[in-house]
Parts: sequence; C-alpha cells; structure tokens
Amino acid sequence: MEVYNCTESADTLAAKFEKYLRYFRLKSKNSRGHESPVWRTQYPSTGREGHPPVAVVFNPGARTGPQAMKNRMNTVMELTRLVWSGSYHGAGGGYGAEERDGYYDYAIPLLFTTLDRLQTSGPCEAVWWRCGHGQWETLPDALANPADHDAWYARDEQRRRQRDEERERQHQEGAAERERWAQEPDPDPEPEPVPPCERCRGPITGPLGYDLESAPTEDGRHCPSCRTDLHQQYPTLRQAVFGRRSRSK
Repeated sequence: MEVYNCTESADTLAAKFEKYLRYFRLKSKNSRGHESPVWRTQYPSTGREGHPPVAVVFNPGARTGPQAMKNRMNTVMELTRLVWSGSYHGAGGGYGAEERDGYYDYAIPLLFTTLDRLQTSGPCEAVWWRCGHGQWETLPDALANPADHDAWYARDEQRRRQRDEERERQHQEGAAERERWAQEPDPDPEPEPVPPCERCRGPITGPLGYDLESAPTEDGRHCPSCRTDLHQQYPTLRQAVFGRRSRSK
C-alpha cells in the first residue's frame, strides 16, 4: 500500500509502479529447478491469479482541493496504464467458438482511494477505484477482474456447456426423426410404366379427348390413332388373299 500525501509529482508516483512490475516479474528456482515468482516467497497465496494488488491512499490534506485531487488521480492512472492494463492474449472464443475473446495477464491490480473516504465509510464499503473498472467498488469487486484468464476460462466453460447441450438436443431430435420414419409404412410400389406406341412412340392410350369408340380393337402395340391409320391403309396382296391377321403380342 502506498500513501500519497501530494508532496511529490504524479510522475514520481507513477515510476514506483514500474518498479513494482519489474519486481513481480522476477523469478527464482526452487530445489527441484522449477521457476516461480519471487514475490510468492514473500506473500501468502491469495487464491487469485496474477500479480498482487497495490493500493494507493490519496491524502490531499489542506494543500489540494477536490478537483486538483481528481486531476492528480487521473494523471497517475494514465501514466501507469501499461502497468494495470497488462498484456492481451487473443484466445479466440475458446472451445469451438467463432466469436473473438481473450484475457489480460501480467497486470498489477492498481486501486485508488482517498483518506477521507476511508475515514467516512471504512474499507469495507465502495471506496475503492480500480484502474480500468471506471467506478467505485467494494474491495472484493475491485479485485475481481472480468478480463483475466480465470474469467475467460469460466466463459469458455459456459460456451462448452452450451455447445454440448446443443449437440445433445440435435442428437435427440435426429433420433426422434429416425424413429418416426421407422414407424411409417412402406410406400406402395410404383406401377410399371406403360410401353409407348410402337409406331409413333406416343402414349399407347392415345391423346386426351380421342374418340376411342371409333378406333379399332386394342392390339397392345399401337395407340388408337395409329390403329385407325393402319386399319385404313390399303391391304397388301397377301392380306387381300388371306385376310388380315392380328399379330401376337
């Protein structure tokens, strides 16, 4: 925790957080040769991912007015943007997702408050302003980061569950559709096609509206029109002597 009494410039205060960042990135090896951050040997585990938070208590005293204090806080926040914003990792949408998603890491949670807020409301109230959140929050809310890896992983798990549920729904719908088709009776076989007229290759039943009563008897080979034409043709000598013979089917 830093207590800022407004006796030094905003640049001097901002430079301190760059030193914090360099320190938090230092690593050492244990007896097994595994690397771990040095700061973890100095501070107990909080169960949170990333660097430990740093809080700044602004104490304007009688020298700095409310607006000047606000301007000083905004200046420090802009000068330390790279410290508290971290590095963005575009992880896509994660599990089978198409939308863009990702997370920030290696950021220092930088919290601002003022001495008068702490004295008036106490540290358990919404007196903490985390850089990047844009509002006064309680300490647990200020320490929560919806843009870190844990939050991204939770979103990815939610997407995975939704996709699993969608696949299960589609599987059940497909099974129900197959069951419905299995229970339907087989369709009647289609009738064999009627052969066309051997002479004109048209329908053997003749065109619509044709007077079938005036046509010769069906022979199974010609349409009514062709049967009429064939019947009206002059007979050959053989047909004249021996008569017309109907051809077998």
